[in-house]
Amino acid sequence: MFFSRSLIIVTVAFFLCITISCSGFGNKVSEDQVFTLYRNSVTDQNARIHVATFDANEKDTYNKENCGIAQVLFQKQPGVKVNYWCENGYFKK
Repeated sequence: MFFSRSLIIVTVAFFLCITISCSGFGNKVSEDQVFTLYRNSVTDQNARIHVATFDANEKDTYNKENCGIAQVLFQKQPGVKVNYWCENGYFKK
């Protein structure tokens, strides 16, 4: 029992360390690689409501493509009466 519990703890700790070191924890990507998903409001067509920020430290088009996919999925939901769009950079009011 002791061996298997210790082995589990060591294994979990090992994978946690690998995940943190590979994730680029604390590294920010340049703003030109970041894309933010916005929506307007049913009552205010000019509203800029933050939905999500895509800032993974990946290839240049990764964040743009994922923002675009999310935009399409949100927009195609039944009964949606607001518009969704992506913009380059972090959230701006």
